[in-house]
Amino acid sequence: MKQLSIPLFPLNGAIIFPGTNLPLSIFEERYLSMVDYALATERLIGMIQSSDKGSLFSVGCFGKINSFNETVGNRYIINVLGKHYFKIIKHKKTSKNFIKADIEILDQQKKTFDYNFDKKLLIKKYKNFIKDINAQIDFEIIDKISNEELVKFIAMSCPFSKEDKQMLLETYDLNDMGNKLVSLFEFYPTASANKKSLN
Repeated sequence: MKQLSIPLFPLNGAIIFPGTNLPLSIFEERYLSMVDYALATERLIGMIQSSDKGSLFSVGCFGKINSFNETVGNRYIINVLGKHYFKIIKHKKTSKNFIKADIEILDQQKKTFDYNFDKKLLIKKYKNFIKDINAQIDFEIIDKISNEELVKFIAMSCPFSKEDKQMLLETYDLNDMGNKLVSLFEFYPTASANKKSLN
């Protein structure tokens, strides 16, 4: 069981998976201090979400800052490359008001090569969802990327609830994640349509 002590970045709606990239704009004072700390140590940041009651979920994914720029107005533009899933063992206070935690690195780094989810159906549902929310996506790229890249990209980029994002984050089998995404798309447009009908 490998353990580390890393700073945490609580950000609902933002998840990262091993092998994926997450660009972030940092401007709050405490998180500027968090980035300064990360850059001065191993460049690691743990991405984590929180519940409605404010407590942090126990599982997240940490990544390594592989590029950063300091902009005008005391702001960092960073890119985090996902490394490993983790589980929080113990929270730790810091003098700079950001959160640190002792974490356990989880072993769920599975790669599924025998995909059994319906990729064509997933892409169809995804395209309909994107059109429904009037988002702009280069669908030519979506049609060409690998199955693993596809499910992780959709899970990260779609505006699902934090609970659904967490459910996807903790779905380590990519086949299951692909099937769960299809199920989510079957629910979300219906919820959107119901909301419109009430207005």
